[in-house]
Amino acid sequence: MSDLSYISSRGNRAYHTVVRPDFELYFEASKNIYHAVDNPHGTFPLNVADNNLNWPILSERLQKIAATQEIPDWVSGYTSGLGHETFRAALADFLGVFLAKRPLDPANIGVAAGATAVIELSAIILADKGDVAVFPAPAYPVYSRDIMNKAGIERYDLITHHDSDAIHHGPILSIEHLEKAKRDIELQGSNFKLLVVTNPDNPTGGLYTVEHLEAIADWCIERKIHFIVNEIYGLVTIDTTDPAIAGDYLDHRQFSSFLSIIHNKNSPYLHQWYALSKDLGISGMRVGMVYSLNQAFLTAFNNLNLPHMVSNHTQWLMENVLGDHEFMRNFLDAQHQALTKGYIVVVDMLKILDVPFVPSYGSLFIWADFSKFLFAETLAAEIEFWENLYKNTGVLLTPGIGFGHTKKGMFRIVYTCFDDEALRIAMKRIQYYLASLATTVKKSVE
Repeated sequence: MSDLSYISSRGNRAYHTVVRPDFELYFEASKNIYHAVDNPHGTFPLNVADNNLNWPILSERLQKIAATQEIPDWVSGYTSGLGHETFRAALADFLGVFLAKRPLDPANIGVAAGATAVIELSAIILADKGDVAVFPAPAYPVYSRDIMNKAGIERYDLITHHDSDAIHHGPILSIEHLEKAKRDIELQGSNFKLLVVTNPDNPTGGLYTVEHLEAIADWCIERKIHFIVNEIYGLVTIDTTDPAIAGDYLDHRQFSSFLSIIHNKNSPYLHQWYALSKDLGISGMRVGMVYSLNQAFLTAFNNLNLPHMVSNHTQWLMENVLGDHEFMRNFLDAQHQALTKGYIVVVDMLKILDVPFVPSYGSLFIWADFSKFLFAETLAAEIEFWENLYKNTGVLLTPGIGFGHTKKGMFRIVYTCFDDEALRIAMKRIQYYLASLATTVKKSVE
């Protein structure tokens, strides 16, 4: 029964608003996954940000904890809307050692069921319906849903460039860009209330320096704009000094967490988002968090978070995992090595194909420019290329729809869904298809 008269106007909007335009093909592809022996002609969904590189290591650890340790009594009852105190203490300690490189106070942490819940609650608490959140483009498409569905916040894509060459050495967001965005938004009669950057960036893998973030933070504080840095990819970084890729980088900058800036500035307008989904590869366990010195924000978060609380059993499991720093150090080292290997497999082929890409410092992505294979610089041509690539190769990339940039033909490649050997097969399929495509174009021209 799908008569829309039986649901509210909000329900109608939800019915007609798909989460992502590539989900239908993703779920189709997921039913026919490539396997070297069992399904050699299967598909490669490289469009959703899953990190499967070292799941067997973490899975074994989780099973050992569940089998050998007694579940505490607090797991069966209600707990704080910010998360159980022992889990938040373990999370603060873990982040302090591995991400922030400084002590963190668990009282400044709010935990919710995944990054989506954290983003949604932050939007509800920090801005009013009709206010504007600014995202330097290209930016994660689903931010639009996260800030709009319940909070009613508008998204503004701040264009800093057209060709990806401009961000070859990192993000170029400037104070001039921000001033222009603020004028544009105010001319439309709206309020610039939130600025969100992702570091490392999704989809480009670019890194903001400490100096860059500090300058932006000062600008936001002066104008009473909430500045949020999403560090969900903070511990999945590339070894840019590897000889295979070292020449692609102007510098070998390292990730520096916004958490130190939050403490140094001590402002109610600065916040950090984080989740365990990408660094640990456990998207399905739904563990997200926000760090803020704004106690009014955290009190509101606590009061609104009941529908979004993380299972106490999950909190207990992850408290034990994160609390074992020796295990986490070895696990993250394995992630770093595997991430770099997979990245090299993909960019090696992109270089052979003469497909421009943005050198990544971190995240799970490569932002690549396939525009020369489009029949026209239009959205229709981009979608046609994307669908035909999948139909002919079984390789599904993330289309550029919704990232907010201006150039057609940009695609995101997620390279952490398969091991190196499988990735080589996927990239070979792309190579063969593009060669046949070039031959077809040549014959049509002749």
